Amino acid sequence: MCQDEVLLKSKLSLSLAGRGKVRDIYDLGDSLLFVATDRISAFDCVLASGIPCKGRVLTQLSLFWFDFLKDVVPSHLITANVEKYPRRASRHPSVRGRSMLVRKAQMLPVECVARGYLAGSAFKEYQTNGQVCGIPLPPGLRDGDRLPEPIFTPATKAVTGHDVNVPFRYIANSLGVDVAGQLRDLTLEIYSRAARYAETKGIIIADTKFEFGFVGGELVLGDEVLTPDSSRFWPAESYRSGGPQFSFDKQFVRDYLESIGWNKQPPAPPLPEEIAVKTGEKYRQAYQAITGREL
Repeated sequence: MCQDEVLLKSKLSLSLAGRGKVRDIYDLGDSLLFVATDRISAFDCVLASGIPCKGRVLTQLSLFWFDFLKDVVPSHLITANVEKYPRRASRHPSVRGRSMLVRKAQMLPVECVARGYLAGSAFKEYQTNGQVCGIPLPPGLRDGDRLPEPIFTPATKAVTGHDVNVPFRYIANSLGVDVAGQLRDLTLEIYSRAARYAETKGIIIADTKFEFGFVGGELVLGDEVLTPDSSRFWPAESYRSGGPQFSFDKQFVRDYLESIGWNKQPPAPPLPEEIAVKTGEKYRQAYQAITGREL
């Protein structure tokens, strides 16, 4: 059982390269140190409350998937073994269990989304025009329905505000047909392999998003992979198409924020303790189901 105190902001005596919605990134010269905090975002706003042990779940689950997928695509990971970090990084106790030393990559400005089920923004778009990112889908699909086959639905990666779903031709025009094709094919292969594995553990991966970049001309998988922050995880035993699903991801937080009528504009409200604790439990349940390990 994870007993860490909630970490909202790391404070290491290193060169800070930036703070994302969840990760604090430190520049070590020829590499980067990613520290996953317990911050959580919803509707593109970082909330004032943290989720217990969330940063450890994101890190440890990403490490599991990086290893699982290593024969499909290389990653930016160098090591998560603190003893192998440069001394100026390893001496900080807050990095243990929630950090990764990674190669610097030229990250591509696109969220590579794979969808095996119709949910979230994809379902809303489908209701409007029967398509998702320009891909026609069969009529009569319901919220939560499994798609005939997984689809690639890229999105622009917004620095602030909402990511925007775009058709394949958009990234083909901006990145080139060859790179766009590589991203599509890798995204669908990774998703399919991971989804098949997760099903054996009683988890449906409804959709997920990946980020890729180049290191020395090689396309690599970066950031986080197949976590409750970047994916919809549904327990197979309770799955019923036709409406919202019980989930092991941050949909629980989104549902709470919708219930209180928040206008989805900053500043985001704090979460009640019971919501934060329950969300942390869901994240840990996802980790344990997929990896078979205790955090």
